[in-house]
Amino acid sequence: MERARVAAPAPWSPQRVRWVRRWTDHLFSFAIDRPEDFRFRSGEFVMIGLPSLDGAGKPTLRAYSIASPSWSDELEFFSIRVEDGPLTSRLVDIRPGDEVLLGRKPTGTLVLDALKPGRRLFLIGTGTGLAPWLSVARDAETYERFEQVVVTHTVRQVADLAYRDFLQTELFEDPLVGEIAQGRLTYYPTVTREAFERPGRITDRITNGAFFEDLGLEGRFDPALDRVMLCGSTAMIREAAALLESHGLSEGSNADPGDYVLERAFVG
Repeated sequence: MERARVAAPAPWSPQRVRWVRRWTDHLFSFAIDRPEDFRFRSGEFVMIGLPSLDGAGKPTLRAYSIASPSWSDELEFFSIRVEDGPLTSRLVDIRPGDEVLLGRKPTGTLVLDALKPGRRLFLIGTGTGLAPWLSVARDAETYERFEQVVVTHTVRQVADLAYRDFLQTELFEDPLVGEIAQGRLTYYPTVTREAFERPGRITDRITNGAFFEDLGLEGRFDPALDRVMLCGSTAMIREAAALLESHGLSEGSNADPGDYVLERAFVG
């Protein structure tokens, strides 16, 4: 007698959208329900998406960094609308109560476990590459491992500095990490195409020393003290990684922790 086949569970589940915040006409954040059995480490990413338009084809899924910390009861994401993007051109129109598909297996390298112990942690991001830093910066374990945390965010226009108020003030009011982050977390935004107090690309400011001067540090990264995470445009990640290597830092991974890490799943 042939046994009945048991269908394998889908690699994703539909989750309700809790809220949506639109920063500009192309930048937005949203949060969805977190399943009780969904576990992740702060800084990891997961596949999210929407069903096919006709309801019959395969859903459209993309990798997104989780912006909420590992202890949160919701899953937050930070996205940019890409013209004619198969997912983001639809995702930008979601509303509270809508459903978004959530993958079941979070993963990634932008986690504390992939770094050696150190004293200072630099979270260097461009554009929506800020997302994993929002997760890591709200995790109490970050401040248990590092004395100083620097979150950088480079964008084209001042209006693109999403979460600016949060990282400058609101984070320090957080009941879980606000007190320990006070005086230890530094937010370092730069803008490339408008007048701003810190103009230019983050890699240029590292190269010319302005970055270290602004923070009151020696003019280069110290492999004995400094640990770095990179997330953002492919060009920035490649250039920043080369800079870190020239300063004597070595890349790490989950299997072999190092001085800096980047998310290769996002690097073409």
